Amino acid sequence: MSWVEGSAGSPYGVHNLPYGVFRHAGAEPRIGVRIADHVFDLAGAERAGLILAGDALRAPTLNAFLALGRPQWTAVRRRIVELLTGDVHRAAVEPLLVPLAEVDLVRPFDVADYVDFYSSEHHAGNVGQIFRPGQPPILPNWKHLPIGYHGRGGTVVVSGTPVVRPSGQRPSKDGPVFGPSARLDIEAEVGFVVGVPSALGEPVGVEDFAEYVFGVVLVNDWSARDIQAWEYQPLGPFLGKSFATSISPWVVPLDALADAWVPAPEQDPPVLDYLRDVPHLGLDLRLAVDWNGRRVSKPPFATMYWTPAQQFAHLTVNGASLRTGDLYASGTVSGPDRGQVGSFLELTWGGAEPVTLDGGDTRSFLLDGDTVTISGTAPGPDGTTVGLGEVTGTIHPARPA
Repeated sequence: MSWVEGSAGSPYGVHNLPYGVFRHAGAEPRIGVRIADHVFDLAGAERAGLILAGDALRAPTLNAFLALGRPQWTAVRRRIVELLTGDVHRAAVEPLLVPLAEVDLVRPFDVADYVDFYSSEHHAGNVGQIFRPGQPPILPNWKHLPIGYHGRGGTVVVSGTPVVRPSGQRPSKDGPVFGPSARLDIEAEVGFVVGVPSALGEPVGVEDFAEYVFGVVLVNDWSARDIQAWEYQPLGPFLGKSFATSISPWVVPLDALADAWVPAPEQDPPVLDYLRDVPHLGLDLRLAVDWNGRRVSKPPFATMYWTPAQQFAHLTVNGASLRTGDLYASGTVSGPDRGQVGSFLELTWGGAEPVTLDGGDTRSFLLDGDTVTISGTAPGPDGTTVGLGEVTGTIHPARPA
């Protein structure tokens, strides 16, 4: 039990301790962990000799700390718990607690590469029916490998960053036209943050997932469906996806999710050896999507067909190297029911079935001024809840080309 005010019963108690980067009173960015409604200033703690991490916690991003690897991650986490629970440390630690309301949260790590997967069978089936009516909804290769694409690490932004409506080529009955996307959408996802790099040419296996991956963030992979529909054949997503991807400001360490692992869906046909994870486990992460303040969906991550470890192994099986700060996202999280989908493409069935928001407004896709928030929780030890934070974005009008 922590002595920090408000930590008892909080989803951000000492069982969680997500890492982030904050600014306080206009100062330079500093690394901290969230405890209840406070940020524990880890830069200050290392400067005071309360924590030893080779000065990695005094950097302006998490990257140097991520690169230290699991033994150091575990040791630092253990020390933070000691500092926040032992009364003997209270006098030294209490001045390093900053009220969350007084800080600005910035992107917690420099993103190296960004990869987005397509790992929900329910989402893939829905999209197949909408985009390819009358054809098999899931393509033959989908159950043999985690499908994915490379995105743009430079357009990964922290929660709260405005999302400018993208422009591009869109289909029309008379051929392509250029202009702002009229079918702007979300994708509710979970992202995995890589800490330890790997060597070029050396695959990394499913069994090594926890040695390389530090933790998770929530992801909104904004999608311009009309631009995407025109460009995605034959090579897949490009400008319809690359304009912005938002992430939550808190990186929840895998150590905080030890009680959230559950059996993953059965895979048929059997996967190839390099994708066989034993035990075959997914994460019981419970997402929620709010559109202009109204909750419209509750996507369940536990239904994902491809597991985080399988996505990780597939990422490097060809010898592609990992870099500190790599981010790979799960793909849209959708369950079997309409109220569990992770995109508005599915929620409104391609725009044919608009939803009614608070105040009577109806929507098929996002309008300028709309705000979307994705939040999440996971089960913690002894009946506690682990908060995953939230990722929010508001749509701003397109800018002239």
